[in-house]
Amino acid sequence: MIGFLSGILHAKQPPQLLINVNGIGYQLEAPMSTFYATGEVGSEITLLTHLHVREDAMLLYGFATELERNLFKELIKVSGIGAKMAIGILSTLSVHDFVGLVEVADVVALTRIPGVGKKTAERLVIEMRDRLKGWQLTGVNVATTADGQAVMPPNRHKTHASAIEALIALGYKPGQAEKMVKSVATDLSLEETIRKALQGVKLV
Repeated sequence: MIGFLSGILHAKQPPQLLINVNGIGYQLEAPMSTFYATGEVGSEITLLTHLHVREDAMLLYGFATELERNLFKELIKVSGIGAKMAIGILSTLSVHDFVGLVEVADVVALTRIPGVGKKTAERLVIEMRDRLKGWQLTGVNVATTADGQAVMPPNRHKTHASAIEALIALGYKPGQAEKMVKSVATDLSLEETIRKALQGVKLV
């Protein structure tokens, strides 16, 4: 089992990251919250990981905090919630927000997450409510630079086309993703564009 990876960020295209660990490239997928915490290509990075084994593939997922990884593990135990949808949930809502919605059984808000219909939202409330009881909602950011400091997202301009592709990868339909991105200012970095687009959908 791969518990974490520490190496050089070789490439990043939301929601995917490629980390060079002693000459071996590990490709993993991460929620947008973790993607925001990664530095620029070429920087050193450490991420917690989860190896998801399917009949046809072995997929690696990366997380900036233990709290996010724990929620991911709990989500994929829910009937009908796969790894892709779990990443979509973590990309759309913070752990704190998700736990809060489950606690108050806000099914309507949960259906705003890509791919989550009413029945799935109801199942999330029913199955996750007991599992989340007693959670300590504090998480240590493990996405770090070489000197141990938490890295911040780079301030680089990216096109809306890249943001649309990232949202589609998270489960949004092309038309919906395009509408979400068009509502965001054009002078933001790729990470900020995606963040603002996801924040907007939560307010609908």
